[in-house]
Amino acid sequence: MREALNQGLIDFLKASPTPFHATASLAARLEAAGYVRLDEREAWHTEPGGRYYVTRNDSSLIAVQLGRRAPLDGGLRLVGAHTDSPCLRVKPQPELVRNGFWQLGVEVYGGALLAPWFDRDLSLAGRVTFSRDGQLDSRLIDFRAPIAVIPSLAIHLNREANKGWAINPQTELPPLLAQLPVDASRDFRSLLAEQLEREHGLRAERVLDFELSFYDTQAAAVVGLEQDFIAGARLDNLLSCYAGLSALLAAGEEENCALVCTDHEEVGSCSACGADGPFLEQTLRRLLGDGEAFVRTLQRSLLVSADNAHGVHPNYADRHDGNHGPQLNAGPVIKINNNQRYASNSETAGFFRHLCQQQGVPVQSFVTRSDLGCGSTIGPITSSQLGVRTVDIGLPTFAMHSIRELAGSHDLAHLVKVLGAFYQSAELV
Repeated sequence: MREALNQGLIDFLKASPTPFHATASLAARLEAAGYVRLDEREAWHTEPGGRYYVTRNDSSLIAVQLGRRAPLDGGLRLVGAHTDSPCLRVKPQPELVRNGFWQLGVEVYGGALLAPWFDRDLSLAGRVTFSRDGQLDSRLIDFRAPIAVIPSLAIHLNREANKGWAINPQTELPPLLAQLPVDASRDFRSLLAEQLEREHGLRAERVLDFELSFYDTQAAAVVGLEQDFIAGARLDNLLSCYAGLSALLAAGEEENCALVCTDHEEVGSCSACGADGPFLEQTLRRLLGDGEAFVRTLQRSLLVSADNAHGVHPNYADRHDGNHGPQLNAGPVIKINNNQRYASNSETAGFFRHLCQQQGVPVQSFVTRSDLGCGSTIGPITSSQLGVRTVDIGLPTFAMHSIRELAGSHDLAHLVKVLGAFYQSAELV
């Protein structure tokens, strides 16, 4: 099971270079399992026992299994994650020609570690909006091939490089795409139109706009002398999306279960399709109805907010509280912060810890050092939006927000097992 899950994650990461592609990958797997797509613009006709999913902005997805047990009796079992990761996004008018090289201007999305982006084989993917036969259309594209690189400056020209230096994203991050003849120029939108024709067989009259991200073409892999680790891009937080999907597809038919994978977590979640927007509440109200029954159902429900945690890096162990240092391959981590950066409380954390113990899954705790700031997740946002009880958890990782992150190769199976038990748990907190 462990090897199959790890390979499934690797395949999922390869198919999901952007939130748009991640959502499409999730949708394809749900449809293959019999889930029916709902359109937000149309009337919904659902029934007990039905399995449905809905997307918004092509980058967020909610999947719901309506169980045989009435939601008002047993509540909802929700698992939340996010589809976005820090990256380099292409600017609207990105063309740069400098010293005979064609480059693209980029904007940093989220809190990215910038140094690892240098000297990588980069490709480009995302959503393109265009006109065709007088009509608007949008498609996802993925160049797949390594079409760009951000070369480092040689040590001879920057003797202070190994002492650390501030990277200027405006001047130092534009990737190189090609070397051009003297006085030549290239049109980026023409390049996108060519890719639309190659990938979809569509002739775009005019490329109107785009949302495109560079990504590392090196595939994720199980690595290490004893194959202890999974290395790959976008583990934060596609690892949790994949774990939640795997658990949902294996869930029984009795309970009401939901998987919520939203965009824009890395930039605050404040969008129409983010956790700080109305997407989840509007979806649940359409499925469960308004009024007192809706509130009563939520008060019988529980959200497991799954987002990666900081494992203890052996070279930087002093960056952790000595009593709260999560280890890779030692199970999921309950994340706690008394200033409400995480939404766990004693009851929800106790429930999750008890569930892990019942399943024979190791479980850990994380509290950040008292003299360091603490990150946050969709947990507090969703909890405050809906009033649903929440526990924040995640798998320990290294190099969070790097172009290539590292997790334990045993931990995915641990997380899928406990989330599967959560989806089938007859009693919540």
